Amino acid sequence: MGEPKPVGMEVIRAREKVFKALSDETRLSIIEFLRGGEKCVCEIIPYAGKSQSTTSKNLDILYRAGILERRVDGKKVLYSIKHGEVLQLIRDADLLSLRHLSAVSETAKALSDSIGR
Repeated sequence: MGEPKPVGMEVIRAREKVFKALSDETRLSIIEFLRGGEKCVCEIIPYAGKSQSTTSKNLDILYRAGILERRVDGKKVLYSIKHGEVLQLIRDADLLSLRHLSAVSETAKALSDSIGR
């Protein structure tokens, strides 16, 4: 079995779009809120704690990245998570963070033990 074939720039750009959309505290907070199911913008704005325009901008970024879907119900615009894989991606990021923090914690303990000698 040979080396894996490198991916093209279009794949790299598609990944970049998703990761950029997920690289913001407000957008991650919105995704967390939407775990509970479809929500109206009127519910998302107070949860996000941002202005209407800022919240709408962030929702649009998530929508354009293919992370959220939206539908209009009368005068309401409702958002939901489009694909559950985004939640798995966030869980994977949490796992990476936990592994990093565990390693740092072990190093801090070893240093503390060394200082205490």
